[in-house]
Amino acid sequence: MEQTQIFTPYQKFMIAVLSFIQFTVVLDFMVLSPLGAILMPELHITPQQFGLVVSAYAFSAGASGLLAAGFADKFDRKKFLLFFYVGFLIGTAFCAMAPTYELLMAARIFTGIFGGVIGSVSVAVISDIFKPEVRGRVMGFVQMSFAASQVLGLPIGLQLANMFDWHAPFWMIVMVGILVGIIILVKMQPLTQHLAYQKDGNPFVHLFHTVSKPHYLRAFSSTVLLATGGFMLMPFGSAFSTKNLGLTLEQLPVLYAVTGVAALFFGPMIGKLSDRFGKYNMFVIGSLISSLLVGIFCNLGTTPLQIIMVINVIMFAGISSRMISASALMTSVPNLEDRGAFMSVNSSIQQISGGLASLLAGAIVVKAPDGHLERYDWLGYTVIASMIISVILMKWVDNFVKNKEAK
Repeated sequence: MEQTQIFTPYQKFMIAVLSFIQFTVVLDFMVLSPLGAILMPELHITPQQFGLVVSAYAFSAGASGLLAAGFADKFDRKKFLLFFYVGFLIGTAFCAMAPTYELLMAARIFTGIFGGVIGSVSVAVISDIFKPEVRGRVMGFVQMSFAASQVLGLPIGLQLANMFDWHAPFWMIVMVGILVGIIILVKMQPLTQHLAYQKDGNPFVHLFHTVSKPHYLRAFSSTVLLATGGFMLMPFGSAFSTKNLGLTLEQLPVLYAVTGVAALFFGPMIGKLSDRFGKYNMFVIGSLISSLLVGIFCNLGTTPLQIIMVINVIMFAGISSRMISASALMTSVPNLEDRGAFMSVNSSIQQISGGLASLLAGAIVVKAPDGHLERYDWLGYTVIASMIISVILMKWVDNFVKNKEAK
């Protein structure tokens, strides 16, 4: 009953559409992590090379987001979203056809060019359609795409990879994405309200004006460390689980599925709590939980699957609290006329920072001759430090939003 009163039928439809979009984009990135245990021996690559594959997507996504930022407020958001989503699906198809490490790298760069813009456009759409007081709920549902990719995508993708080869999960993403694209084309309404507020005729002038506003710059600085945890831990998560924790490749889909089911429950709940008790408060709580569990996880040796499941579920709940609350808080920073550009720049900063984090992770982690990953505890301490600093930086964003809403 509560959702019926809060959201119109079209708003519910848009939540579902944006969630499915994020599902395919997130799965495209996340599926590389569990495939790492298969890709490294099959393509004869080192952890550093695998980290570079992950980083290549992030860097190209960050660069394209910056280039697209000036144009983000110049077009109907529906057309803008469709253009980049089609390019993303083409890039994913290239990944599905890549036979070598070099071609996979090229395909990841192409995919990142288009995929990196989709998230920022989706957040701009959310900001256009939903009021600030319910955006935590919306972000909670949309962020469920991470959980859905674990519950549905990763287990199915891993099973396809085990049954056929590592290309199969990418074909699965393409097929699901085509259906989502058709629904957007047919059912989504144009979003053009922001066009009436445009003052900068030149897209690059608009980008310059956006990135030169002091309060936007402070918000961007708080984004730098936001993605560090995920980008540093995810690339080597499957290899650490199999080589250090003692799990088998057959147990990985079970681990991801259980964690994802729990996250499906946590997502909407965290969104509601963010709207009710404060987005920054939930960010702090999520950071504390994440820091504690990362410290425990990265120092584990051979561990039973059940214990790893419990740790993963709690750790993912903490990470979800950080991402949902931070994303909802950021939607209140830009003005309507700058929303698309701000979100694109913010997403680019997050992607580039994540790419650097992946490279750093590859430099920290060392693969022993028996496949065992060494210095993974160092990785955990680095992630914890970044989370603590991000709590301090995000406090400024919270103060700015409160002052803005009070005027």
